[in-house]
Amino acid sequence: MKAEDSATAYTSIAAESGPGIAPPAARTPARTGPGERSPRRRAGVLQAGLGVLAFSLTFPATAWGLEGFGPWTLIGLRSVLAAIIAGGCLLALRVPLPARQHRAGLAVVAAGVVLGFPLLTTLALETSTTAHAAVVVGLLPLTTALFSALRVGNRPSRTFWLAALAGAAAVIGFTVQQSGGTLTGADAYLFGALLVCAAGYTEGGRLARVMPGWQVIGWALVLCLPLTLPGAIVALAYEPVHLTVHGLAGLLWVAAGSQFLGLVVWYRGMAAIGIPKASQLQLAQPLLTLVWSVLLLGEHLTPAAPLTAAAVLICIAVTQRARD
Repeated sequence: MKAEDSATAYTSIAAESGPGIAPPAARTPARTGPGERSPRRRAGVLQAGLGVLAFSLTFPATAWGLEGFGPWTLIGLRSVLAAIIAGGCLLALRVPLPARQHRAGLAVVAAGVVLGFPLLTTLALETSTTAHAAVVVGLLPLTTALFSALRVGNRPSRTFWLAALAGAAAVIGFTVQQSGGTLTGADAYLFGALLVCAAGYTEGGRLARVMPGWQVIGWALVLCLPLTLPGAIVALAYEPVHLTVHGLAGLLWVAAGSQFLGLVVWYRGMAAIGIPKASQLQLAQPLLTLVWSVLLLGEHLTPAAPLTAAAVLICIAVTQRARD
């Protein structure tokens, strides 16, 4: 679909809703038959799952990036490169500026997903292992579901919440045990990242119901460019750069994969299956991150990994089948 057609479609929805009436996409969707809903739900699960796969490489890629760049340089460059990619897509498709009523939400996405989470996790990974940082992701699905209940008004069933809590407990227990059960000075950064990212995910998922998901993250990245570009230039002037294959590969992945493409499919999946259920797919992310940490960083796992993986997969299955 061309950008003009997409914009017309979304404008038509807003026009049909009338003053004081929420657009159809923002209201509770009408119940459809299993034949109509299943393909959309399967596609949404697949898209959200691809987002989780992309995000699972973020911490290892950041560790690689820190081999060649200082933390502030890496933070600035990843956002600038992602904004160039997103801005190029927006310009090529002649996408109009977002409506005024969506700009506050885009600011929340920008503050949480583009600036806050990368900044806080990169600073944490200077002194923390990827296994310890995975504690953040272990709590993120539950926190996102809570933010969604408060902001969007989603009310999942009791079965959903029990499975979500069980999955979060399994992941947290495993990742804390994996990191030796100790708390470090990086924990303040990690818990701060948890909160701002959950807010950004929730607001982005809400916006993706009324505008294309790739435009949500695209405009958020462009919105941050006046801050990230000068920040990157200043950081490059003060922090040494050692160009290595790992450093460049890590930078390219966190910019193109984690910061843009991963969020594109993630927000599309959220719009299709709902914020709470999409968020619970992220229970698998810490375990995937730990697998990547073994393969890419040479870290070691305990025999508890497969047992935790099985428990988490069961919890994910329950949350996806739970009544809305």
